[in-house]
Amino acid sequence: MRAVRSTINAAGLIKREKPDMDESEIVLKAVVDINLPKFLKMDIPLFTNILSDLFPGITTPESNLGVLRESINVTIDALHYYPESSFIEKIYQLFDTMTVRHGLMLVGPTGSGKTAT
Repeated sequence: MRAVRSTINAAGLIKREKPDMDESEIVLKAVVDINLPKFLKMDIPLFTNILSDLFPGITTPESNLGVLRESINVTIDALHYYPESSFIEKIYQLFDTMTVRHGLMLVGPTGSGKTAT
């Protein structure tokens, strides 16, 4: 039930931010934002295939992360990190998760970028 509640909360935030967006796109974006960060890399294609069956013909809308994107780039340059696209995507996923949850945990092997993220 917590996952359903988080998805509904995320959909509400998206609806308030973009009131003219189609409701199917809102729900799809909320489901992706809430669930995608939880999956392992090998499970993501299965998840996207399931979503394409549930929401045929609808693509996930892009998030408006302009200020966050700029801040990430400045910080990566300042800390001399390599701007790997998968690393930046994980930062976006962490940000999306933090907007709808008040407790979270990053897990992974040593050196996987948890602290840097």
